[in-house]
Order: sequence, then structure tokens, then C-alpha cells
Amino acid sequence: MQFRILPVTPLQQNCTLLWDETDRCCAIVDPGGEVDRIVQALTSERLQPELILITHGHIDHAGGAAALARRLGLPIQGPQREDLFLLERLPQQAAMFGLTDGEAFTPDRWLEQGARVGFGDIELKVLHCPGHTPGHVVYFHPDSRLALVGDVLFKGSIGRTDFPRGDHQTLIDSIHQRLWPLGNEVRFIPGHGPSSTFGEERRSNPFVGDGR
Repeated sequence: MQFRILPVTPLQQNCTLLWDETDRCCAIVDPGGEVDRIVQALTSERLQPELILITHGHIDHAGGAAALARRLGLPIQGPQREDLFLLERLPQQAAMFGLTDGEAFTPDRWLEQGARVGFGDIELKVLHCPGHTPGHVVYFHPDSRLALVGDVLFKGSIGRTDFPRGDHQTLIDSIHQRLWPLGNEVRFIPGHGPSSTFGEERRSNPFVGDGR
């Protein structure tokens, strides 16, 4: 599996294109905005988009999903249904942050812990990891040992929990119980900023490291 990260919106959210090397079938993860730029990247990489995946309902991750889905005729899958209240309020979120993308939507498929999503010959496992938001999900590709963790975990930090229905202890539990068991060698793409590995974060992250 190949990927390309496109930081979008003034919040520099890591929209990620995932694709199968053989047939170029592609999933678009967290198209938070800048739909034209995302479409241009799909064209330049000669990708065949099949679906849109959402980690959670915050504007910088989901703001461009409805417009992109309509433009390309794609289904939207995720997040878990507890984030419906955020997806319904995407226009208000957009106004709050001064963003132009922010159309409300209901995904074609809600995702639960243990679900699978696929495109081409690629299959991703879904982990429900609440705390940053109640319906946050993580996408994991076992074969390449790659996880897309949204705003659950960052290099050297963790997601904020001061937004509506965020909970600090729930977030910590999600990381310890759902992410760490996947293995220290797993590389992850966060919602913002540089990638890291679970092992590095267990060694050095001041919020969830083993030595805290």
C-alpha cells in the first residue's frame, strides 16, 4: 500500500491518499477541505478513488467530505455514530474557524470497533478510539503496519479533550488498550504534524509513554 499526505486547510490537517500499487484503487482519508487540490492530487497520481474515510467529525477532518463525495460519486464511511452531532454541526464549525468548506452530511456507513473497510485489494481494520471525540475511529493496515490515527495521538503529544464530549481518561485508555497492542513497530500518520511509531511514543511521549 502506498500513501501521500496532503496537509489541507489553514489548520494543516493531514488528508491522506491510500492506494493499491497494482490497480491504483484509492481511499481518501479525512478530506477536511481544499477539494480542488485533493482532486488534482488524485489525477497527478493516476488514482482511482473508491471511497472516503472519516476518522472523526471535526471540521478540519470532515469539512470537504460531502462536496468531494458528490463531485466524484463516492461513498463516505466512518466515523462511529457517536460523532453524528459534530457532522450535523459542520456548517457552524466552519463559521467558527472561518473555513469555506463545511457541508453537513450523514455517512453512507457508520463504523464500529472491529469493522473492516476495503478498496482494491486493500483491507483496513477499524478501531473505535474515543476520547478526542466520542465517535473517533482509527484505520489500521496490518500488512504494511500503518495506522491512520486522526487526532488520537501525535508525535510527542495526544489529542485535545476540551472539545464537546471529549474525555481525557477515555483518550488515554483508547491509546493504551487499542493502539499499543498493535505493536511498537507500527508507524502512524496523525491528523496533524509528522509521523512516528508507537514504539517511539511509548519511549518518549510525556502523556502516554511507558515511563510517565
